[in-house]
Amino acid sequence: MKNLPIGLQDFKTLREGNYLYVDKTALIHRLIENGKYYFLSRPRRFGKSLLISTLQELFLGNKEVFKDLWIENQWDWAKTFPVVHISFNTLPYKEIGLIKALEQLLNELATEYGLTLEKEGIGKRFQELLIQLSQRNRVVLLIDEYDKPIIDFIDDTSQVKENREILRSFYSTIKNTDNYLHFVFITGVSKFSKVSIFSDLNNIFDITIDPNFSSLTGYSQTELEHYFADRIDKLVIQHNTDRSTLLADIRSWYNGYSWTGPERMYNPFSILSFFGKGVFQNFWFSTGTPTFLMTTLKKGWNYQLDELDVGSTQLDFFDIEDPDYRSLLFQTGYLTIKDQPTHNIYTLGYPNLEVKDSMLQYMIGTFTFRQRGDAAPAVMKLKKALDKGDTALFVSILNSLFTAIPERIFRERSEAAYHAVVYTSLSLMGYFIEAEVAAGDGYVDAVIKTATRIYVMEFKVNKAASVAIAQIRQKSYAEPYRHDGREVRLVGISFGGGVKGVMDWEEEALGE
Repeated sequence: MKNLPIGLQDFKTLREGNYLYVDKTALIHRLIENGKYYFLSRPRRFGKSLLISTLQELFLGNKEVFKDLWIENQWDWAKTFPVVHISFNTLPYKEIGLIKALEQLLNELATEYGLTLEKEGIGKRFQELLIQLSQRNRVVLLIDEYDKPIIDFIDDTSQVKENREILRSFYSTIKNTDNYLHFVFITGVSKFSKVSIFSDLNNIFDITIDPNFSSLTGYSQTELEHYFADRIDKLVIQHNTDRSTLLADIRSWYNGYSWTGPERMYNPFSILSFFGKGVFQNFWFSTGTPTFLMTTLKKGWNYQLDELDVGSTQLDFFDIEDPDYRSLLFQTGYLTIKDQPTHNIYTLGYPNLEVKDSMLQYMIGTFTFRQRGDAAPAVMKLKKALDKGDTALFVSILNSLFTAIPERIFRERSEAAYHAVVYTSLSLMGYFIEAEVAAGDGYVDAVIKTATRIYVMEFKVNKAASVAIAQIRQKSYAEPYRHDGREVRLVGISFGGGVKGVMDWEEEALGE
């Protein structure tokens, strides 16, 4: 059983240390054979850095680390190329500034190849490095996490603009040195700055949403079952279950990412961590706190993130000055493409249980103005109240979630605030919840299904709860569930009326 390369991003170390490697070299070969300039955006922890490292070892001609892989007998190992590998993840730009960090990197690269750089300015020194290296052979340029100096300062608009201009100047060198370059590959988490940063580089081929390369990073179901077969067998015994049930649970928790390819992909970090610990829990989400993302969601009170439609142009670009939460969520991996595009419209949704559960915990904390995790215990109490059929207790607990929200919010966005808190709370409970469900004559606010009961809920702001109950009956919201076999309850909840929380509530049985 090979070692699990959790957090390991260096291909040579991985191969020499008896670590498991899911062979992507056939796809890498096709990539190289079919183009010269590439850009790939993928969420964090999705294997981008390992891909860059693999390309580096390939072009350097290190045949021994490719032993027994697909490409071993498909590559001309006699041909080698100088490689310029720029990983922004390792640059100390936070400590010394972006310009100094790039100058330091260029000097180190020059020293590594025995060169001396004399030009002033990072753009000219970069060009000088590429030209001198090209005297040995055309240069392979690999840039990893190109957008990190922007993402790391995303809450600081002035710093973002400064770093963006520095990067634009630095990358403009690439177009001017085309004759000296053999292959260029650039990765990043997002594309919000790709257009402005690479405005001069109009020949770069974006393979982010490309069915031919959708599985270039991440693990497919076939790869999972092949490369982790021994660990799956071990966990079947450990979990006292059968193979098909275990695989279904793994898919539910960690599968689901799509870039319109034939298969949905697993996040490598989550899968490796799962097989390392042997328990289902949140791995990927806990490695990064989406502070800016939560700020963006709260600004627009955007809480319902399943089944979001977005145009291809919007999905492809994110404007730092005017962020669209849908493209931001997709590019950073919190949402994925759920269906094939129709008329250039994509439908987005949560990729899996790991992301959905964690995202809801963040959102309930965000919309109730609490620390992450503080609201979750109250949500679990909501679940227990509905399990017992105690609607009064349910309303009381729900009401407590509003206490930390500033009064100003209720004056400005009261209805949106109520809906956001209620929806995220009910979704986090784990019940089968539907919001704004088409039922009877119109749309009901929520339908919650427990093992023994179905709650048909309507919420009102600054109106009596009796109005909500009357609407449920008048529009026949509960009729689709009349013959379900479970008890059907109609619940009207009213918010506002000068009260920060529940003003009034009523409950009735469906009846005959």
